[in-house]
Amino acid sequence: MKTSLEIVVRPTEIDVNGHVNNAKYLEYLEWGREEWYEAGQLSYDMLKALGVQTVTVNININYRKECRQGERLSITTEPQSVGRSSFVLMQQIWNEAGELCADAAVTSVAMDSATRKSRPVPDELRRLFGQPTAGA
Repeated sequence: MKTSLEIVVRPTEIDVNGHVNNAKYLEYLEWGREEWYEAGQLSYDMLKALGVQTVTVNININYRKECRQGERLSITTEPQSVGRSSFVLMQQIWNEAGELCADAAVTSVAMDSATRKSRPVPDELRRLFGQPTAGA
């Protein structure tokens, strides 16, 4: 499942160099992941009901083109791989001219809400990767 979130660069996201601050890209990616979870019907409340939280443990980002105030950006998110307790989402940030501004591989771990320890990726999340579930 691939999602796309459209945003507009705000004045508060610009640094002294006149472009989007590098840390803001990480925030944009987070918004894109939230959109992906929601589109997959895995809202925070749904995950909480399953007794699981997802925790970002690694982000490998490439900054490719600067973004400026007022630009319309598209953040795409799609699954790359899923293991026993971790999974990787590929994300890209595109400008309205169709230029790739940043791309990232984001690794997250499924964490048991009660024990705060890693746990198997729940079937409800695993299905978004096109993987067979335990009950299948």
